[in-house]
Amino acid sequence: MSPRDPLGIAGQTIVEKYRIEKLVGEGGFAVVYRAMHTIWNKPVAIKFFNGLSSAPVDQRDQFRDAFIQEGALLTELSSQTAGIVQARDVGTYTSPDGQWMPYMVLEWLEGKPLDELIESERAAGLPPWGVPELISVLGQAASALDVAHGKGIAHRDIKPANLFVLGEDARAGKATVKVLDFGVAKMMSDNTQLKAAMAKTGMGITSFTPQYGAPEQFNRSYGATGPWTDVYALALVAVEMLTGKSALDGDDLIQLAFASGNPEKRPTPRALGAAVSDAVERVFQRALAVRPEDRYARAREFWKELEGAASGSFSDTVLHPGELPQAGTSRTQAAPFGAGPPLPSPTTGGPATITTGAGASKSNTGVIAAVLGGIAALGIAGFFLLGRKDASTDPPQPEGAQKVTAPVTSAAPVGSVVAPAPSCPDGMVLVPAGQFFMGSELKDANENQKPSHNVALNGFCMDLYEVTAKQYRDCSDIGKCRRATPEVEWDKITPSDKKVYSSLCTVADAEKSDHPINCINWEMADTYCRNNDRRLPTEAEWEYATRGPDGRVYPWGDEAPTAKHLNACGTECLAWAKQNRVLPQFPGALYQADDGYATTAPVGKFPAGRSRFGPYDVVGNVWEWVADWEGPYQAGNQKDPTGPDTGQKRVIRGGAWNGSFAEWLHPSFRFAADPKFQSHGVGFRCARSL
Repeated sequence: MSPRDPLGIAGQTIVEKYRIEKLVGEGGFAVVYRAMHTIWNKPVAIKFFNGLSSAPVDQRDQFRDAFIQEGALLTELSSQTAGIVQARDVGTYTSPDGQWMPYMVLEWLEGKPLDELIESERAAGLPPWGVPELISVLGQAASALDVAHGKGIAHRDIKPANLFVLGEDARAGKATVKVLDFGVAKMMSDNTQLKAAMAKTGMGITSFTPQYGAPEQFNRSYGATGPWTDVYALALVAVEMLTGKSALDGDDLIQLAFASGNPEKRPTPRALGAAVSDAVERVFQRALAVRPEDRYARAREFWKELEGAASGSFSDTVLHPGELPQAGTSRTQAAPFGAGPPLPSPTTGGPATITTGAGASKSNTGVIAAVLGGIAALGIAGFFLLGRKDASTDPPQPEGAQKVTAPVTSAAPVGSVVAPAPSCPDGMVLVPAGQFFMGSELKDANENQKPSHNVALNGFCMDLYEVTAKQYRDCSDIGKCRRATPEVEWDKITPSDKKVYSSLCTVADAEKSDHPINCINWEMADTYCRNNDRRLPTEAEWEYATRGPDGRVYPWGDEAPTAKHLNACGTECLAWAKQNRVLPQFPGALYQADDGYATTAPVGKFPAGRSRFGPYDVVGNVWEWVADWEGPYQAGNQKDPTGPDTGQKRVIRGGAWNGSFAEWLHPSFRFAADPKFQSHGVGFRCARSL
C-alpha cells in the first residue's frame, strides 16, 4: 500500500525551493508535509490549509494578506524566545488538481507532542508526574507564553497537543518544549464569510479545544478571553500531568462547559486525587478560578507562584517579570572604570548616590484584540510541525535541525506570496518594533534618568555580542578602522594607573582575541560600525534591547545579579586589584563569588544574563558606547529619539567587569564620558536599521 499523499505532491519541488518528501499529518482542513529546503538543504514542515480551497474567490486576497500578517507575528514572537515555533515562509499554492490554498513553512522539530508523550507513559504504566518534574517542562511553555502575554497577546488553545517536546528524558528536565499553533484558527474563525463557506462543505471552525477551555471561551458572559485564558488552560494541562487523567469531566460540549465553570467543583489537583501541598493547591485554585479577574493575569505570575509554592523560591531566569524589588539603602559609587574619584553626578558634579527602589507598576496585560488562537478543528494532535522518530522512513537529520534560524527570504515565483518578515545579518538579533517607558521614576534614581517617558521604536538589529578584539583588529588590518593602541587615556590619569590599566587592553593580547575590544574612543567605535554597514545604537535602542517593554530590573529579570549572570566585580576582581595595588579604587564586590574572570571575559560566556531579545553581556564585561550625546530627558511620548544634536560627552551604558554596584546594571542607568576617553572598561556593540 502506497503512503497517503492527499495533494499528490510527494517527490515534487514547489515554489522552486521546497522538495516535498512525505505527508506527516492530516486534519480537518490542513495537511502537513515534511520537505527539504533545496537551497539550505535543511528539513522544514509545510502546512497546507487545503480546507480553504472552498473559500470564495473574492476572499482569497484577504486570506492571503491575513496569513502574511500571522506569519509576521509568529516570526516576531519566535525571535524573542526559542520556546515558540518559528515561521520561515508563507504564501499560496495551487495543487496539481487545481486546489488553491495558503501554506506556512515552519522549522522542523524532532520529537513528539506532549499528549502523545503522556499517552505513551500511561500505556507503559508510569505514575503521574510530580510537581518538580512538570515545573521543569511546563515552565518552558510558561516562559514562551509570557513573551506573548507581555504584548497583551493570548494563544487561546493551550493543550498537550500544542506543546511539542524535543528530547528523550522529559521527566529528568532534559527536554525542550515549544509552543505550537499560534494564530491561524482565530484568524479564520473571525471571518463570517469563510465560516459560511466552510459550513457548506460540512466543516466547522473552532478556535479552542473544549477539553482545555476556560469558562469565558464557552460563554462570553464570564468576560473576554486573554492571557488569563492561557493560564487556565496551562493549569489544566498541569493537573492532567499530576493526576494522569483529564482535568475537565465531560463527554460533550455542554458537559465540558459545565465542568469548566462549575463553582462548586474546581478541577484542581486535590479534587482529582493528587497529593500536593496546601500551597500548591492554593496556586491551582487561583489559576482555575471561574472568573477571569480572579486568576493570574499572565503566565509568569502563575508560574512564579507555583514554583515558589513547590520549592519556596523562584529562579525567574527565563521568564519576563514586571515588578521591582523593595527599596535598598543609598550608596556612594566609585568610578565605573576602576580608577579615579567617585562618579560625578550628571547634574550636580558631586558624588552620585543611587539606590535600588520599588514602586513600578506592573506591565499592561490587556488583550490586543485576541490575535492568537489554536486550531482545535484540525484534529492533527500537534502535527503543526511534527517530526517523528522513525528511522525507517525519515532521512537523516542534518546537524542543527533543531536550531532556530533566520526566516527564509529567498524570492518566490509568481503566485507565491512571501511574508515580509524582517531579518538580520549573521551575528545580530532582531529587536522588533515596540514601545517602553525609558528612564526611571524610582524615588532614588539619578535625576538624569527622569522623567520616565514613553518611547516607541521601529524594529532594528543588534549585535548578539560585544565587538571583539579580533573583529576590531581585522577591520584595522585592512585600513577601514583606526588602529587601536594598547593604552588607556583619560583626564588626570596617573602614570601608575596608566601602566596597570593599559595592560588590560585586549587588542594587544593574542589570548584575548575573543574578549571585547576596549581602550578605544567613541569615534573609533562609531567608525567600526559604519564601515561594517552598521551604526552605534541610540541610547533608546540600547535600553529597549536590554530591558524590553516590561520594566524589568535587570536584563534577565528581577533576580539579583550573581556570578552566573555576568562578569562583574566578584572575589576574583578584588584579588586582581589587590595584586596590582589598586584595591582602594574598588569599593567592594558585587557578589561574594568568583565569576571566573578577573578582568574582561570572552564574549557570550554568561547565557543566564542575556536580555529578553537575546544579546549577551549587555551588562558587565565592558561598558558600551552608544550614539547619543548626553542630555536631559524630555517629558512626553517620543518616537525613535536620538538625543541632543551636540554635547560635551557621549553616553555609555551597561557596567563593566569591575562594577561593584547593582544599580549600574539597571537598564535605565546612564553614564557619559568625553568622546576621547579610552578605558579598559569601555567597548561597544553595533546596531542596524531594518
